[in-house]
Amino acid sequence: MKRVNEFLYDDIGNAYERKNLYLKEIATLYNEYDETKDKSLLKKISKLKQNKKQHPYVIELDKYIEKEKIFNKELKGKERKYIDNLPKNLSHKMKRLKINLFLSEQRKDFYKDYVDISYEANYKYEKSLIEIDQLPSIIEHLEINEDELKKAKLSKKNINPSEQSKSKAELKAYITEQKKILDNNIEKLKTKRKHRQISKKALNEGIKELKIQSKENINVKSYEIPLKNAKELIKNKKFEINNNSKRKRMVLNANISDLRRKMPTEVENNVPYKGFLTFLLPGVGQLLNKQYIKGMLFFIISLFIYAVAIPYALGFGNYQGNGIAGLVSLAQGGRKIDKSLIFMIEGIIAIFMIVIGIILMYVSFKDVHHVEKDKIKGIRPKNWFETKTSISEDGFPYIASLPALLVTIFIVLVPITTAILLSFTGMDPKHQSKFTWIGLSNYKLIALGEGIAGSAFWLILGWTLVWTAVATTLAILIGFFLAILVNNERIKGKVIFRSIYLLPWAVPAFITIMFFSIMFSPNGAITEIISSIFGRQIVVKNDPNLSRIALILMQAWLGSSYIFLLSTGVLQAIPGDLYEAARIDGATAWQKLKRITLPIVLFQTAPLLVGQYTFNFNNFSIIYLFNSGGPFNPSKYGNLAGTTDLLISYIFKLTTENQYQSIGAAITVVISLGLMLFAFIGFKNSKAFKEEKL
Repeated sequence: MKRVNEFLYDDIGNAYERKNLYLKEIATLYNEYDETKDKSLLKKISKLKQNKKQHPYVIELDKYIEKEKIFNKELKGKERKYIDNLPKNLSHKMKRLKINLFLSEQRKDFYKDYVDISYEANYKYEKSLIEIDQLPSIIEHLEINEDELKKAKLSKKNINPSEQSKSKAELKAYITEQKKILDNNIEKLKTKRKHRQISKKALNEGIKELKIQSKENINVKSYEIPLKNAKELIKNKKFEINNNSKRKRMVLNANISDLRRKMPTEVENNVPYKGFLTFLLPGVGQLLNKQYIKGMLFFIISLFIYAVAIPYALGFGNYQGNGIAGLVSLAQGGRKIDKSLIFMIEGIIAIFMIVIGIILMYVSFKDVHHVEKDKIKGIRPKNWFETKTSISEDGFPYIASLPALLVTIFIVLVPITTAILLSFTGMDPKHQSKFTWIGLSNYKLIALGEGIAGSAFWLILGWTLVWTAVATTLAILIGFFLAILVNNERIKGKVIFRSIYLLPWAVPAFITIMFFSIMFSPNGAITEIISSIFGRQIVVKNDPNLSRIALILMQAWLGSSYIFLLSTGVLQAIPGDLYEAARIDGATAWQKLKRITLPIVLFQTAPLLVGQYTFNFNNFSIIYLFNSGGPFNPSKYGNLAGTTDLLISYIFKLTTENQYQSIGAAITVVISLGLMLFAFIGFKNSKAFKEEKL
């Protein structure tokens, strides 16, 4: 046995002396040994442990435990007898409350003689007192409401049909009368409006109020109908029974919870072991800690692990795969209809399910271990009422986000993991159904510039970087310049200019790109204009450099609207006092721009600007829609890529059009890592991301 503490502590940190005199004596001897280092004390402790059964307190405690067993056995018999004597027409709630009150009275009489021997006996005694104090009022309240409910039901049953008909007729006449009154009052208001005594708004509001008042009068009158009155009364009494009684029981449970927090528990065991023993069986530890409902909930986790996750990981219930083993084998040596990709996906799902199971096991372990450590310290485990309260107050965010987390795992993480693992395989046009693991071969081909994709990779990467830097920066400069221009006080017709500058953002990019694609075609208007200027046929879409310039200019125009919108919002929020103070200090327009405008705009928009760079790096639509990545130069770019292809469009051609999924996945992993690094550095170095002051 480890050393025991001399004191116990409740949930709010108050210290209590032990009632277990045997443990208290051991703790005292250990404290004396720590002070004196007298080894005879250790012998005394050892002897005390050996003769535990002969310790006076242990003897007294054993007697109490034996008497408690006898009492509980007798109490069950008394409970059955008490139930038999209860009126048969009692509701289930009333019966349960009366039984609880009876049991509390019996327990109070028994435990009052043992409050000094054990904190458990003390707790049960105090709990009985609370129940004896509060249950009678709950029972009385319930009896009154149930009695009134019975009367209301009887009243409904005994309604006189002639009286019901008479009340309906009176209501009908009342409705007619109210309608006349309403029409007269509305007419009076209209007359006032006609003579301009009230405004049109006052007329509408007055009519609205009159209609509401008329409706309320009719509604009140309708309750004079006996049947409706009886139904409403029944409804109210049911509400009081269900809600008011529930509220009173919640007060009772809250008082008991308060007692549990202030009343320590005392256990002889001083080593938390249940969590370790039950790690593989979530729910069992909770049951051992006497948290039965929580234990059943955690037992569902055990069912998931042993009935779903593990069998699925072993291949049972798979659509076609073989669980984790299928992820390793990739269907090699299997049936002809088996597909490696399905084996891979199902293996990945199996791994995620196992990981989820392990995490849930750990959560269960932490719960059991924490409760057991608290019990050793003196803190009582939470009952179900306290657990529910804790979940509703502290656990709601986790419960609410759980569905989103599961969706994220199976819709986001599984595809990402599949793409990463595909990059280590040999999936190509010749190996679509079955492929094998090939390690880092795809990455080696990319790094060395060899193979089907590697030969063009570095050329395309270079153009992608140039495209991203130039097109995005140009869009930012144009958008920012236009925002400053329109925000100038001397500019008139700002609404018109803002509308024009926002058109590229408002019009779908698909339409704009297709428009320019047609205009730059061999017979397009822009091509003819350029050819007439230079006196010779110049087809932009057939020239790599001109195509790239055209794409950059198009993206600059398309992207500038978004930057214009962002910058305009920030510029309009800059206090004019800053510029006025700068003007008084003799600052030039350039100094105002450099010292005031730019820092504020960048502080507000920096994270979004970083996002613009990452977006343009993967801007597939403009490349594919304008010229499908052309013009093509097979001698430098091979047969799959064009001179204006970005990495994202190249990946599309590799995977979707030519079925080189593995090399495409490898390129995807490379650019994803690069973009994540760029975004991390960009965000990390922006003041807005750091939440720093300007």
